[in-house]
Amino acid sequence: MKVAELLLDCNNDHGEGVFWDHRDGKVRWTDMFASKIWSYDPKTQLHQVQDMPSPVCCFAPRAQGGFVVAFNDRISLFDLQHGELECLHWFEPSNPHSRLNDGKVDREGNFVVGGMNEGTFEADSSVIHLSKNHKVTTLIENVACANGICFHPDDNRMYFADTPNGEIIEYQYDAKKAIATTTRTLMRFDAEPGLPDGSCVDSDGGVWNAEWDGGRVVRISPEGVIDRVIEIPVDKPTCCAFGGEHLDTLYITTSKGGAPQDAVASEHGIGGLFSVKPGFQGVIDQLYGG
Repeated sequence: MKVAELLLDCNNDHGEGVFWDHRDGKVRWTDMFASKIWSYDPKTQLHQVQDMPSPVCCFAPRAQGGFVVAFNDRISLFDLQHGELECLHWFEPSNPHSRLNDGKVDREGNFVVGGMNEGTFEADSSVIHLSKNHKVTTLIENVACANGICFHPDDNRMYFADTPNGEIIEYQYDAKKAIATTTRTLMRFDAEPGLPDGSCVDSDGGVWNAEWDGGRVVRISPEGVIDRVIEIPVDKPTCCAFGGEHLDTLYITTSKGGAPQDAVASEHGIGGLFSVKPGFQGVIDQLYGG
């Protein structure tokens, strides 16, 4: 068991969607409800904050420069240098209770992102596949709160957690045809202190998951067994990603999560960015190709 250390006391309301941007060697993530995108340079130890027009649920770097951004209600292309936005897809406009939540780019360069019902957690949202030519295909239906989307290094398996169900599911995944077929439950969280939130994979095919309300990140082996535990000194880790020069540092975002003021005052680093070297190496995430 290892303990993650506070890297940046950024005091996010709801840090999420962390990833390593290998284009410039920075960690990037979103403070979702504050409508801000953050970046941190481990070499200079400097950070930057970009204001956005509405909540950013997750985002990813784009091959042509800039980012693909999942706002709460739409997916857009974002030119960071000029601040320009181009909307590609409105998400579930007929469902007033759903919003986008979690997503990643697969190994073929498609953006896969899922939604949630923020009001009642009713299973009426979905996970969609945005191809490189901007075609949208529904991958998974009847979703209450999409989380943990990540892809095995060989890209023929996708992992997904519908958080209220308390399990991570493995799917047989065809990136080109935009098809995801359930193969097995990788792990149930019945005996865990928290629920599955954001995930990433290592180069050996292990799934690392941030346990919401559990104060830890766990590695789930390909056999479906927890074989590493990273303790986080705050209750609500939200997402994790490997980065650094050798992809051997695990970066972890956290959330205040509606915590009362006394809890916020007592939890040092709540809403901060944490890091640890867990003894594993990650894989470089693909850029969105569209």
